[in-house]
Amino acid sequence: MLVNQLLNAKGRQVFTVAPEDSLASIAALLHSRKVGAFIVTDRIGRVVGVVSERDIIRAVAVDGAEALVRPTSDYMTRDVIFASHGETVEILLERMTDRRIRHLPVMDGARLIGIVSIGDLVKTKIAEAEHEAHTLKAYITAG
Repeated sequence: MLVNQLLNAKGRQVFTVAPEDSLASIAALLHSRKVGAFIVTDRIGRVVGVVSERDIIRAVAVDGAEALVRPTSDYMTRDVIFASHGETVEILLERMTDRRIRHLPVMDGARLIGIVSIGDLVKTKIAEAEHEAHTLKAYITAG
C-alpha cells in the first residue's frame, strides 16, 4: 500500500506548532489532541522540526521543570526524516525501525500533506495480512 492511500483512509489532518511555543503548551496539546507528536513549522509553513512526547521527557530529564517554560525550538528534533506520498508502507516501516522514530511527516514536494505514525503503519500491515488470509480461506473453501 502506498502512503497516499493510507492518508486517504486515515485523513490528512496535521497538527502543527510554532518553534516559540513552550514545551508546557505542547504537552497540553499532545494530551488534548491524543497524539504523540507535532510538526513544528515556521511562519511560512516550512517544516523545521518535530516535537514528540519523547522530546519532552528528555527535556525534563535534562533540564527539570524549567524546560517546560522554554521554547520548543530548544528541544525539538531538527533533523527531520520525511516520507513521500508515493512510498510504500513497507519502506516507511523499515525507515522508522532503522532510525528509531515513531512519526514521519509526509511531503508532496515542499508541501506538508500528512503525518504517519508507526501505529498507522502497523495497523495497515495487520489489515493487509487479515485480508490476504480471508481471501486465501475463501479460495480454499471454494474448491
